[in-house]
Amino acid sequence: QVQLVESGGGLVQPGGSLRLSCAASGLTFSNYFMRWFRQAPGKERELVAGITRFSSTNYANYVKGRFPISRDNAKNTVYLQMDRLKPEDTSVYYCNALRIVDGGDYWGQGTQVTVSS
Repeated sequence: QVQLVESGGGLVQPGGSLRLSCAASGLTFSNYFMRWFRQAPGKERELVAGITRFSSTNYANYVKGRFPISRDNAKNTVYLQMDRLKPEDTSVYYCNALRIVDGGDYWGQGTQVTVSS
C-alpha cells in the first residue's frame, strides 16, 4: 500500500533551520506532484510548497525564499529545507502526493515543527 513517511521535525530556535524529508513507497513517484502542507492548532491546513516531477516549484508567499522544496525521484523522496524559521512557522507539516492523471492523493502522518526560544 502507499506510504508517505515524514521525518526531520523538531524544536528549533527562531532563525534556525530544519530539513524535512518525506519518503514515499507503494506508488510510481514520478507520476505524482508532491506538496508540503502545514496545520497549526486551531487553523486550517495550508499549502506550503509544491514540486512537479520535473522539479518546477511553487510556494506560498509566506515561505518564498525561505523554504526551498526539492525531490529525488531515484529515492522517492521529497524534501523541504526550512531556513530562517519564525515562531509563526510552528505547525504540523504534512507531505502530500497528488496523482497527476486523476487527482487522487495520499497524506503522510505529519511531523511537528516547533520554533521557540
